[in-house]
Amino acid sequence: MGSDDARHLLARTGFGPTWAEVQRFAALSRGAAIDRLLAETRVQASTPPPDWVASYPPPVAAKDLSDDERRQRRETQRKQEAALRQWWLTEMRVTPSPLTERMTLFWHGHFTSAITKVRSPVLMYRQNVLLRAQALGRFDALLHEIAKDPAMLIYLDGAVSRKARPNENFAREVMELFTLGEGHYSEADIKEAARAFTGWSLDRKLGTVHFRPGWHDNGIKTLFGRRGRLDGDQVLDLLLERPETALTITRKLWREFISPAPDAAEVRRIAELFRQNAYEIKALMRALLNSSAFWSSGNRGALIKSPVEFLTGIQRQLDITPIDPARVARVSAQLGQQLFAPPNVQGWPGGETWLDARTLLLRQEVVRQWSRAQRPDPEAIRIARQGGGGMSLSERPLDFRIQTWVKALDAGDAWRTRARQLLLPLPPLRQPAASLPPIQFVQGLLLDPVYQLK
Repeated sequence: MGSDDARHLLARTGFGPTWAEVQRFAALSRGAAIDRLLAETRVQASTPPPDWVASYPPPVAAKDLSDDERRQRRETQRKQEAALRQWWLTEMRVTPSPLTERMTLFWHGHFTSAITKVRSPVLMYRQNVLLRAQALGRFDALLHEIAKDPAMLIYLDGAVSRKARPNENFAREVMELFTLGEGHYSEADIKEAARAFTGWSLDRKLGTVHFRPGWHDNGIKTLFGRRGRLDGDQVLDLLLERPETALTITRKLWREFISPAPDAAEVRRIAELFRQNAYEIKALMRALLNSSAFWSSGNRGALIKSPVEFLTGIQRQLDITPIDPARVARVSAQLGQQLFAPPNVQGWPGGETWLDARTLLLRQEVVRQWSRAQRPDPEAIRIARQGGGGMSLSERPLDFRIQTWVKALDAGDAWRTRARQLLLPLPPLRQPAASLPPIQFVQGLLLDPVYQLK
């Protein structure tokens, strides 16, 4: 399919391809490349998580703690939240399957939970593991599992919903945001579904789901024309039977991978394939990536990189020294995307909201700073290890490895063309002068507004 198509496919399904990755895929047909991407997806992260995720600390009432103990618990939680974000950002950078992490991030913004309310880094980690395990698996299985996920039960108040006082939050959001979309249900449907979801609670000592029969409303309910003693799983199955659910997911993934304006007829066609394939997410993604709309020249450069995509991509594409993940997490939050803390149940709005005058300037400042951060020269490493020069390895100045990067493009004097082809989905608005030194030429491409597109 050639370098242009390979670059487009990898940029849309990952976090910024390297030239070596582009070349590996350029020799394949479009269909074969898509098959390889889907075959190489994973269900587990390759980066070991922090040790503390293995144990769940039961919550303790504030009245039972001293002031010092409360402060200590808050500090521990703050450190664990930071470590969790750093772990995931590292996985996005080093993963052998960028598509897996892109889909995990997508579901994190779809089935939203936020640590600001859940207040348990362990439960947020477990939810992340669930989202990755089903990221390209079965949507019906993912829907059933996320409905009973402890972090979700806390976030949407399902853990306290009982027969006497059914909470409607999850019932409303599962219809409006997770499946059917607005306009395809009534307030009566929400009330009946809320009754069905009662009884799913949380074992506070273990942080696991616990069904409490005494809390569940086992009475007759009527939902979408179905009458019976419906429980939560049966309600989810009713939502999966509705064609609007497949349409909602297909439309949302179209906006994530193809363009901001879905083609209604194509969405209907692909959504029907999604249903016929028993909600297999890989089947849906194969259809989207094989569509003529995905490969259309009019849709190239039509999407804006999220902060996480931008920050991860610049490290991967330029092969620069990995930036401290704590710093990456801080900058991502400043740019509007704090992992494990979406702004509300609708997740991040994305699209044009990612860029304004402030965030564009901040992104450009990141380019200026990070494109100079690089490993010490090999000779400096040798001298430092021998104790020479009076400086430790960590004190030695770092520099941008542009000459090595240019050599990796394997294009001789034509490296500028390949650099532009790799970094930009469209021609730059301001073409850097060919007479510029390599570092300034590359920075000119990175500072061009087109670099913010994919």
